[in-house]
Amino acid sequence: MKRVFIITGEYSGDIHGSHVTKALYSMRCDIEIEGVGGENMKNAGVKLFSDHKKMGAVGLSPKIIVDHLTLGKRVVDYLTKEYKPDLVVLIDYGVFNLNISKFLKRKGIKVFYYIPPQVWASRKWRINTIKKNIDEVLCIFPFEKEMYESYGIKTHYCGHPLVSQLPAKADRDKFIEKHGLDKNKKLVSIFPGSREFELKYLMNVFIKTAQNLQKKHPNLQFCVSQAPNLSDTVYNKYLKTCPFKVIKGENQALLSVSDALILASGTVALEACLYQTPMIIAYRGPWLFYFIYLVVRCIKRVSLPNIIADKCIVPEILQGNVNVNKISYEIERLLFDNEYRNKNISELASIKALLSDKISSNEAAKVISNALNS
Repeated sequence: MKRVFIITGEYSGDIHGSHVTKALYSMRCDIEIEGVGGENMKNAGVKLFSDHKKMGAVGLSPKIIVDHLTLGKRVVDYLTKEYKPDLVVLIDYGVFNLNISKFLKRKGIKVFYYIPPQVWASRKWRINTIKKNIDEVLCIFPFEKEMYESYGIKTHYCGHPLVSQLPAKADRDKFIEKHGLDKNKKLVSIFPGSREFELKYLMNVFIKTAQNLQKKHPNLQFCVSQAPNLSDTVYNKYLKTCPFKVIKGENQALLSVSDALILASGTVALEACLYQTPMIIAYRGPWLFYFIYLVVRCIKRVSLPNIIADKCIVPEILQGNVNVNKISYEIERLLFDNEYRNKNISELASIKALLSDKISSNEAAKVISNALNS
């Protein structure tokens, strides 16, 4: 019986881990899989060593550091003294997983990394840790394979998970009717992020922008998307006087039926791109964090569509430039300048063509399965 251990750190990794697990179980019957994950991995048949309760936090507080160190030691002790896996698969969650890879490598455990840290975006020195401790990288962006291989790292391009996992576009008329919206008005949707500090820095300016645009253009209507990982209590804290409908748990449907989007940066921008929905990215946070970002970044673009295309397709408004007038201007161009809008949609469509149509989790599972045979 072959043993695989999968380590994830948050909700998205849990989903990716569950897809890889299902693919592995479908390919072979001589395998058992344990790991650190959530309900999705558990439902896919993974025996959980630990869940995400102490992992999904952001920051460097003493508690977070202690939680990570304690869990890391427990995992390494279990893998080396009891479970003794044939292969460990790390998924995303770079800070924790890169650190634990050092200890696993010292113990002679084979380690693969699916969805590796975005070293091309910032802190490129992390690639040295990957070279020392990871046996093979299973990457999801086409440009990553060449970069990793230039450092002598064995790499396999699996394709991006979103290409195969993203649901089809929602039926606009049904969605509009379900949520009591007006089918004769253009819909602009606001995605203010999935972390509370993002709401703190972005929600107010996004709502004011929507009010400004609606006052100028009565034929516009707005919705706010509530991230499923944030409670109603957290959201209500920032939406006390919000006049717009808040929609929870239907992110992808909302992305697909909107005429334009106001987004905080993140994977949601790539989802919107694959739906070919015009968008702007507006992002800001604490100035200290921004200055640190300027020091460690390796590229000047922040949104995935622009990074993949290697040019500016999606307008990016950052930090001190995030204000009502600038966001309003860019949204008006996307909605009312037909030539600009059509060009934007065409360029978003071209990005999907740059991504492989492989089923990413199946591709990753094939590589893992072949490694178990060697």
